[in-house]
Amino acid sequence: MIQIETVRTETFEMQFFRFGSGPRTYVILPGLSVQSVMASAEAVAQAYASFAEEYTIYVFDRRAALPPVYTVRDMARDTAEAMLALSLHDIYLFGASQGGMMAQVIAIEYPQLVRKLVLGSTSSHIRPEQEGVIREWIRLAQARDGVGLYLSFGQEIYPPEVFEQYRGALTDAGKTVTEEEFERFIILAQGMKDFNVTGELHLIRCPVLVMGVYEDAVLDSDATMEIAEKLDETPGFRLFMYIGYGHAAFDTAPDYRRRIRDFFE
Repeated sequence: MIQIETVRTETFEMQFFRFGSGPRTYVILPGLSVQSVMASAEAVAQAYASFAEEYTIYVFDRRAALPPVYTVRDMARDTAEAMLALSLHDIYLFGASQGGMMAQVIAIEYPQLVRKLVLGSTSSHIRPEQEGVIREWIRLAQARDGVGLYLSFGQEIYPPEVFEQYRGALTDAGKTVTEEEFERFIILAQGMKDFNVTGELHLIRCPVLVMGVYEDAVLDSDATMEIAEKLDETPGFRLFMYIGYGHAAFDTAPDYRRRIRDFFE
């Protein structure tokens, strides 16, 4: 049974869990979710079991008490502060979607923390054409339509066949969303508005693997290519694009975690 732990700083508390016993430190920053990834600790540990001998893996939630306005840069800085409070260093860092946005900020502003960086289905610049899906999710959360929110979420991040496979589970999960979870989701989703670190990507000095999906219905493949263009001359940079796996290729592509492990070697 994986224990949910809490790291405390002078200004906030943040939940996290860890597993594995390896000498290297691997940190996962998950994307935006309707309900906390802390509830899925066992499933995450099972998915990343192949890392457990070589790495100690940390998965961080966002801070416990959210301010009314909480930007991606705020999220990243709080997470970096949590890592420092836990004396983490020389980190192998993976950020997916919104977590990838946070990971970019951490690599830019706290370069001493990050040894290697993997960015999955993310963006360095939220443009107006990328905001449509996020605005719809916010609308559904404001309407307290948990089932609609979960179904829209699944439809946008998964390929059609995977969405149909999980439709029933998504519907059931949508019925359990609490008032606090709706409010938290809205704040976190709104935090992506005006996010832009494109002009700062040249400050990333560690090796970076960027993985995107041509059919990304949430942030689109152009977002991945924009990052790739800025990091192309960074030593150790690599790019891989998937076809047919949807925005959540980090969950659906069978070789995704192997590619991360190979890059970390």
